[in-house]
Amino acid sequence: MSKYLIAGLGNIGEEYHHTRHNIGFDVVDFLANKLNVSFSSDRLAYIAEAKYKGRQLYIIKPTTYMNLSGKAVAYWKNTLKIPNENLLIIVDEMAFPVGQFKIHPKGSNGGHNGLKSIEEHLQTSEYPRLRVGIGNNFPKGKQVEYVLGKWSTDEWKIIEQTIPLCADAVLCFAFEGIQNAMNKYNTKKAK
Repeated sequence: MSKYLIAGLGNIGEEYHHTRHNIGFDVVDFLANKLNVSFSSDRLAYIAEAKYKGRQLYIIKPTTYMNLSGKAVAYWKNTLKIPNENLLIIVDEMAFPVGQFKIHPKGSNGGHNGLKSIEEHLQTSEYPRLRVGIGNNFPKGKQVEYVLGKWSTDEWKIIEQTIPLCADAVLCFAFEGIQNAMNKYNTKKAK
């Protein structure tokens, strides 16, 4: 049975719940719920295990905080012996407007500290990622406040439609492969 590691990035703690930076946590929470599994606390992460169409999915939310995400991802990837191509990182993306998301087989960290940490720990940028748009509607010098801030009411309405699409894209990635997931989902956008 093929094994997959799905890592949603975010920060632990109630003050970060449903913030823009935590969209990775929101997607994997939805995914776990859809697959009827729950997270339990383990080494460096909350982890849930699910079977889906003959695939074994390990879904994690690192407890290391965003900037040290690579520590948790590398630990679980190595422990579970998951190849890079069966790893999927779900992360917030300021270059995309709210409601847009894309799967890529590899890419740069784009200045994202979570991806930088993963790159350092894995010694490569050749791993799939699902980048979820959070927009960049903030005044100069206010990036940190923006990414750690809560969604506006209008944004949340869009995000509530985006999260299920992202979860479907993750399952497509695991079952049909990255190319099919890209073809089917990279043009979708929540309205």
